[in-house]
Amino acid sequence: MNVREVLLVRFGEVHLKGLNRPYFLRKLVDNIKFAVKPLGGRVWMSDARIYVSDASDMALAMDKVCRVFGVYSVSVAMELEKDYEAIAQAVVDIAKPLSGTFKIDARRSDKRFQPDSMVMGRELGGKVLDANPALRVDVHKPEHRISVEIRDMAYVYSGEKIAVGGMPLGTGGRAALLLSGGIDSPVAGYQIMRRGVTIRGIHFFSFPYTSERAKQKVIDLAAILGAYGGGMPVDVVPFTKIQMEIHEKCPDEFGTLIMRRFMMRIAEKLARRRCCLALVTGENLGQVASQTLEAIAVTDRVVEMPVFRPLIGLDKLEITQMATRIGTYETSILPYEDCCTVFTPRHPATKPRLEDIEKAEALLDCDALIDEAVENTEEVKYWHS
Repeated sequence: MNVREVLLVRFGEVHLKGLNRPYFLRKLVDNIKFAVKPLGGRVWMSDARIYVSDASDMALAMDKVCRVFGVYSVSVAMELEKDYEAIAQAVVDIAKPLSGTFKIDARRSDKRFQPDSMVMGRELGGKVLDANPALRVDVHKPEHRISVEIRDMAYVYSGEKIAVGGMPLGTGGRAALLLSGGIDSPVAGYQIMRRGVTIRGIHFFSFPYTSERAKQKVIDLAAILGAYGGGMPVDVVPFTKIQMEIHEKCPDEFGTLIMRRFMMRIAEKLARRRCCLALVTGENLGQVASQTLEAIAVTDRVVEMPVFRPLIGLDKLEITQMATRIGTYETSILPYEDCCTVFTPRHPATKPRLEDIEKAEALLDCDALIDEAVENTEEVKYWHS
C-alpha cells in the first residue's frame, strides 16, 4: 500500500467570494508556499482543497501553515490510492489507539467511486468496531471523527487543528500601524492583518528619555507580527524634540493630546510615502485620558486618511488574552519606557475642545517640527523566514 503523509488545508471566508475568488486563492497558495519554503514543502491546490507534502518537518510545517491568514483549519491526512481495501485498512489503523465514541465521515467528490458515502460510512464503521472493541458509535456527538475523502486520491484523517482564519495577507491593501511597544498596538496590528492587510510599523522614539532596549522591544514585537506574514518593517521616528517643545510651550493638560496629533500627522506623511491607505492604532475607548470620545475626535481632525481602531470596544482582559494567544504579551510587558510615558500631564484633559488645542498648537512651528521628524526617520527592516 503506497501511503504518504500530507497536510490537508481548508480555507474559510474565501469561499464567500464570487468571481474574484481565484485571486484570493492564488494569494493564499502563494502565502502557504512562502511559509513552508524553508522546509522544502510542496504545495498544490486541487478540488477546493490545498495540500502540503514532502516537508522536512511536517509537524513544523503544520504550525507554519496554521499561522497563514486565510487558512481555517489543517488536518494531517494519509494519502493513498482509491482502493477500497487500502482505505479500510488506513481507517482501522487510525482507530486502533482510540477509545470512547466515534463516527465515520465519508465524502466522495469522485462519484464514480463505489461504494457510495452512506454505505462506505456504515461498512468502515463496522470494520473499526471489529478491530477495536473499546470504541462505540455515536453519530451525533462523537469524541473522535474519522474522515474519508475520495477526490483525485483518497485521504483518511482524524481531527483538525484550527488556524488563524481571516483573509489572505496581501489582498486587503497596505496600512501603517502606530506601534508603541505596549499590549494594545500589536494586537490591533494582528487584527488588521487577519483582514488581509499588509502592515508596516511606525514607532516614535524619544532618546534619551526612552532607551535602546525600548526600541529593540518594538523591533521584537514587529518580528513576532512579521512571523504571520513574512516580515514587518518599522519606521522609527525621532520624537524627543517635538515632546520637549510641547512640554516647554504648551499647557500641561493638553500635552498628551497635542503629542497624539503630532503622531497622527507624521504617521500620515510616512504612510503616504510607503503607499499605505490607512492608519491603525491600538486605541480603546475610555482606557486613558487621550482615548475618550472627545479626545479621539480632536486627534482625528489632523488627518484625512482613514484610521482603523480594531480594539475600540474591547475590554482590557480581552486584549490581554489575545496578546497572549498571538505571542506578543510577554514582550509587551517588558519594563521599558515608551514615548507615551514621557512628560505625562498630572491632570490631562479628558473633554478637550478643538479650539483650545489649536490655540495651544499655534505656539509651535508644527510644519517645521513634522518635516524634520519625517526626514530623520530610520527604517528598520525585519523579514521573517
